Amino acid sequence: MMKINKIYRRKMIPDEYTLLKDDIIVFQDDTILVTKWDTIRHKTAFSHGSSCYFLNEGFKVSKFYREDNSLLAWYCDIAEYKLDFEENSLTMTDLLADVVVYPDGGIKIMDLDELADAMEQNLITSHQMTACLRSLNRLLSIIYQNQFGTLQEKLNQLGL
Repeated sequence: MMKINKIYRRKMIPDEYTLLKDDIIVFQDDTILVTKWDTIRHKTAFSHGSSCYFLNEGFKVSKFYREDNSLLAWYCDIAEYKLDFEENSLTMTDLLADVVVYPDGGIKIMDLDELADAMEQNLITSHQMTACLRSLNRLLSIIYQNQFGTLQEKLNQLGL
């Protein structure tokens, strides 16, 4: 297993490529990478969190915390992952579709309009679009089958 020591986040809208230099890698194995972090830019809704990158599933599950350490929500990004063995890095490309799971059990699917815009503007390949939709479907199936706890497990075990 490669030891990842750098994480990059690539966004399509807006076009950004960011080294997540302040994220702390807490755990990693062949299938997941766990980080804890503070927001890059100040936000009023939340200030810090933790993330579990599911490297074989095409999504990342994050816990968003308010400044008082209360849980705001679980935020799930649909993503594409690329490992760079020379740099020991991981690049996460945000495939735009997101799912938010609130502490009261509410669910919100977000940014499908941005996904459509990316397709129209040729910012996303057909392969990425297909992977995005399959990963989104897999994530929603887990949530709707009341199995979301399996995706929360590692962060909870680590006390994050």
